[in-house]
Amino acid sequence: MTEPRRGADREPDENPAPAPQRDGGRWGAAKARAARLGESAKAAPERIPLVGRAVGSLIRVNLLDNATRLAAQAFLSALPALFVLAVFAPASIKHGVTNALREQLGLQGAAQEQVRQLMNTPHDDGGSQSFGVVGVLVTLASATALSRALQRVCERAWEMPKNSARLALWRWVVWLLGWLVFLVVQVPLRDGFGAGPWLGVPLTFTVSTAVWWWTQHLLLGGRVRWYPLLPGAVLCGVGEVALGVAAKVYLPHAMSVSVEKFGPYGVVFTALSWLIALFTAVTLALVLGRVLAEEPVLARRLGTPTAPGSW
Repeated sequence: MTEPRRGADREPDENPAPAPQRDGGRWGAAKARAARLGESAKAAPERIPLVGRAVGSLIRVNLLDNATRLAAQAFLSALPALFVLAVFAPASIKHGVTNALREQLGLQGAAQEQVRQLMNTPHDDGGSQSFGVVGVLVTLASATALSRALQRVCERAWEMPKNSARLALWRWVVWLLGWLVFLVVQVPLRDGFGAGPWLGVPLTFTVSTAVWWWTQHLLLGGRVRWYPLLPGAVLCGVGEVALGVAAKVYLPHAMSVSVEKFGPYGVVFTALSWLIALFTAVTLALVLGRVLAEEPVLARRLGTPTAPGSW
C-alpha cells in the first residue's frame, strides 16, 4: 500500500490569501516614512545625551509655568517694593528708578509721567513718615514672594530639597534688596557710565553674570559649590544683554500700540508680557546651566559631582 505524495495531491485552499493590493501604495509608504521619522525623533534624546538631559530638566522644572509665576510675583510685589523704597529715597535714587522703569519696561508718555509724579510724592509730615516705615516693612515682606519663587526654581534645577524658611528668610530679603539695586543701576551700566555701548555691553554682561552667580549660591543656601553654578550665571548674563538690546528696539513701540488700543491697561499687558519673556530666559539659563555643568568636559574642570546627591 503506497502512501500518497505529500503536497502533490493536496487540494487547493478554498479561501486563498488575498494578493497585496497596489492601491494606495504611495500613501502607505508615506505613512511608513512618517512613522520612521517619528521614532527617530523620539530616540534623538537617547542618541544625544545633552539634548535628552536638557529636555528632561525643562520638563521637570516646568519652564513656562515657573517663568509666569516669577513674572507675576515681580509685577505684583517686587515692583511695588521698588516704588515704596524709591519714594522715601533721595532724589538721585528716584531719578534712577524712573530711568530704570523707562528702559526696562518701555514706559513713556503718560505712563512715564505718572511714575514721575509718584516719585515726587511729598512725605514730610510725621504721619506719612510713620506710615511709610510700616508700608516699607509690609511691602518688603510681601515682595519676598519673588525670592521664594526663584529659590524654588533653583532648587528644582539642581534637584535639591526645599530649604527651611527659618534658614532662608534672611536670604530672601538680602536677594530682593540686591536685585532692586541691580535694577536701578542697569541704565547707567548699559550706557557704560557715559562711555557708550562699547563699554556698556561687556560691563552689563560681567555684572549680570556676577549677580546671577551670587543669586544661585545665596538662594541654594551654599549647598552647591560656586564653580558648578558658573555656566548658568554666564547664560543669564548673555540673556540680560540680548534682552536689553531687544528692549530698546521692541518695547517703546509695543507699549505705544498697547496703550492706544487698551488705554492704561496696555501698560500692564505689555509690562507683564515682557517680564514673562525675561524670566523665561532666566529659568532656561539656570536649567541649562546645570545640564552644561554636568557635561564630562566641564564637570572635570568645574568639579561637578557625577553622582546625584553627592554635594
